[in-house]
Amino acid sequence: MSKLTTEFSKNMDKSTPFGDYPRPRLVRDSYICLNGEWDFSYSREEPREYTEKILVPFPPESALSGIERGHEDGIKLYYRRTFTLPDGFVKKSVILHFGAVDQLASVYINGVPVGENEGGYIPFSFDITSALVEGENEIKVIATDDLDTDLPYGKQTKKRGGMWYTPVSGIWQTVWLESLPDSPIKSVKITQSAKEAAFEIECDSSALKLTLLDSGEVYYFNACRFSVKPREIRLWSPEEPNLYRYKLESGHDEVTGYFALREIGTATVNGVARLTLNGKPYLFNGLLDQGYFPDGLFLPATPEGYKNDILTAKALGFNTLRKHIKIEPEIFYYMCDFYGIAVFQDMVNNSDYSFLRDTALPTLGMKSIPDKCLHKSKRARTVFIKTMNEIIEHLYSYPCVLYYTIFNEGWGQFCSDEIYEIAKTLDKTRIFDSTSGWFKRKKSDVISHHVYFKKLRAKPDAERPVVISEFGGYSYRCDGHVFGDGNYGYRSLKTVRELEESLFKLYEKEVKPLVEKCVSALIYTQISDVEDETNGFLTYDRRVLKVDGEKFKKLIKSIEESIK
Repeated sequence: MSKLTTEFSKNMDKSTPFGDYPRPRLVRDSYICLNGEWDFSYSREEPREYTEKILVPFPPESALSGIERGHEDGIKLYYRRTFTLPDGFVKKSVILHFGAVDQLASVYINGVPVGENEGGYIPFSFDITSALVEGENEIKVIATDDLDTDLPYGKQTKKRGGMWYTPVSGIWQTVWLESLPDSPIKSVKITQSAKEAAFEIECDSSALKLTLLDSGEVYYFNACRFSVKPREIRLWSPEEPNLYRYKLESGHDEVTGYFALREIGTATVNGVARLTLNGKPYLFNGLLDQGYFPDGLFLPATPEGYKNDILTAKALGFNTLRKHIKIEPEIFYYMCDFYGIAVFQDMVNNSDYSFLRDTALPTLGMKSIPDKCLHKSKRARTVFIKTMNEIIEHLYSYPCVLYYTIFNEGWGQFCSDEIYEIAKTLDKTRIFDSTSGWFKRKKSDVISHHVYFKKLRAKPDAERPVVISEFGGYSYRCDGHVFGDGNYGYRSLKTVRELEESLFKLYEKEVKPLVEKCVSALIYTQISDVEDETNGFLTYDRRVLKVDGEKFKKLIKSIEESIK
């Protein structure tokens, strides 16, 4: 495989990569980043010596980690480093945070076990106060990742190729410390609408002070549940990403964060159900975003990689990213909030995948398989529901997240009507696409289609908005910017001119009439090439945009105007 790199690696801080504060919606002035060089070893048992160095938070399969290789089943990943807390850092307790570790993690401080985690995509933390000593402390992480498909794995596979990608393992997000005072603010959950922001605060004190930092408005509350309605209402949208920044004080603790005023819904317009944003019909016109990079795999070299993808999508005229089968570090969602782009967020699949059942037969038209008896593993079902709960809780307060995909193309799908009911109980403020693509059942907020090998078609519906949740995927290999010999896509073009002409024809002749007729959201595959897939607007290394951005943006804007 060619050694592709992104331009962001030039500006990477190799001493402390991804060193920015990792939790943008709940910021505290207590912060020590533990990213950087750690001792590392692959081993079946506790190594006597750590034979290599790894650059955390990059997974060992990535070039940026310094390891750049995987491991056999049964091999564990051993990480170790030391740290010394500065004078005055410790208040009452010290919390150790992990953005994500794939799939199993056991954590030790000075040889004392402080906690374990199972998953791979969701942050977790441990109170390590009692295990700390004066002076130098040692942290050790033992990670296990044999790609257990009962656990979430997304598009990782042991034998990558086509639409399945290089697996990652171990630590792949920021490791960090914070110190909490007595009676800290433990969490802030915000339900955002077009009129107000409803706060739910987890803390021991009910005497709270909230200050809006831009306007100076001050609110006092004697309860942990309250609503804030700013004097000036400035709604959030991709076109105007207005945010309200605040400071929240409680006893000895103080945090800063932000919220937005916005609301997604549905309405019937001229007999056709449409998605709405802030009460008006809105076309969510977006790109599939799989979050892979050639040098960092699950991470760009710096957060600028996320910014580049978001701003490129906007420069092309798009207003939405479908975050496909992956949860990103929180800085990604903050950038979507700040720069203004809607996020359609997928749950992360688990259970087995069958090419015949989940891809080949549905592509030929067999899309009505009952799901009650699919994926009957009790453990896998329990894990999926648990992870779905965690994802919805984790992303609840990010304004950009407007829509969730529960099951994609039948991957791990089971009892989707029941799972939809659970999801809607957890979050009544978002749209849920129960079965993106096919294997539809009765309950979903939208009618969701995937169309790759046929002309785009959809029928209007008076009750549920129609979404083309995947389409396109036109492939063009840009020499010098490809991962290997693959050329995976759904239609292969030989020149840039052919690609551009085909894309313009697709949007003018097929997309625009459907938008006028009934379609409320479209997700083109995809924003960038990914390994063998060469069907991105950008090359995998993000160095080449394959179309004329200004011309394409004008086309997209003309389509959006057709439903206003």
